[in-house]
Amino acid sequence: MATTESDLQYDPYDFTIDANPYPVWRRLREEAPLYHNAEYDFWAVSRFEDVEKGLVDWRSYSSAKGTLLELIKADVDVPKGSMIFEDPPDHEMYRGLLSRVFTPRKMNAIEPKVRAFCARSLDPLVEEGRFDFIADLGAQMPMRTIGMLLGIPEQDQEAIRDRIDDGLRLEEGSMEAAASRYEEAVDHQSAFADYIAWRADNPSDDLMTDLLYAEFEDDTGTTRRLTQTEVLSFVGLLAAAGNETTTRLIGWTGKVLAEHPDQRRELAADRSLVPQAIEELLRFESPSPVQARLVTHDVELHGQTVPEGSVMLMLNGSGNRDDRKFPDGDSFDIHRKIDHHLAFGYGIHFCLGAALARLEGRVALDEVLQRFPDWEVDWDNAEQARTSTVRGWERLPVTTG
Repeated sequence: MATTESDLQYDPYDFTIDANPYPVWRRLREEAPLYHNAEYDFWAVSRFEDVEKGLVDWRSYSSAKGTLLELIKADVDVPKGSMIFEDPPDHEMYRGLLSRVFTPRKMNAIEPKVRAFCARSLDPLVEEGRFDFIADLGAQMPMRTIGMLLGIPEQDQEAIRDRIDDGLRLEEGSMEAAASRYEEAVDHQSAFADYIAWRADNPSDDLMTDLLYAEFEDDTGTTRRLTQTEVLSFVGLLAAAGNETTTRLIGWTGKVLAEHPDQRRELAADRSLVPQAIEELLRFESPSPVQARLVTHDVELHGQTVPEGSVMLMLNGSGNRDDRKFPDGDSFDIHRKIDHHLAFGYGIHFCLGAALARLEGRVALDEVLQRFPDWEVDWDNAEQARTSTVRGWERLPVTTG
């Protein structure tokens, strides 16, 4: 069934709901598996099976107009090369190229450097009795890691990260003027243009060089290299994705394990459990919990017709709590058996950076537990971040035992 009844409201821009969307999402799954919001005129699916099928079916649910509700509504002309905002064949062409230079094997090879970034952040704090999971770790290590991979000078990484964060932040609990925000995001990408131009003449062992010099066959059958404009789109995407979602994962790690001290102590005693704990954290608090798609033709769902041209929200964060897939889905359990979740999406747009995010999350938790087996959140000074793309923490200070 579908519903627009006033007693069940899901507003993705409502900060009160965003603080804890799970009760609303549970009601959606049970009462309105196909939901329509009249104010913003979008539809939403919330059950695991529906979200998974929707993410796979790119012919019915297109990414070509963006993956944010406000971006699709603004009808912005997305330039070629924005891979996450494309459908096949362009998506396959660009993804195939990027997957050649952004491999799980290459990501795993950097683990010693990721550990060194964590140590550099955490070692000075051991005697302090407190630290911030975001300011001292989550905003530092992912930035250093993706900056190193791309070849961005260390002295410039923090300023670039701050520009990305500013471009994502919501100031009020309402739909933003997406067209102007998108233009700002494109402008933020221009910060990489000088690095790319310099690297084109000075190749090195980094992803920027790999992208500049990789050859591929484009949609006309021509074998060529990426233009610097296309490289700019890729570098901007990797910098933003490599910073933001992993930062949120690290914040949720601090928050959730503070609320489950018995499981945290078990992890501290047996750190071989850490990889599985990261999978459960990704399921339990998905950093990117909502994906928007444009409906390309009339779709029949739960006895209702979703018209062509509608916006469909795929609530993957809700699907990851669906009891039909994960028994007692609202509970956190580091021993839960997970064949797959939807935190990284599914289908052709499955996150290419999943291996890197898992690596960073695992190493961060391992290094924190090595130094701080116990912590409690300083709630008086914690602050949740407000963006339309990811969910997590702006500040998460903790006291350490």
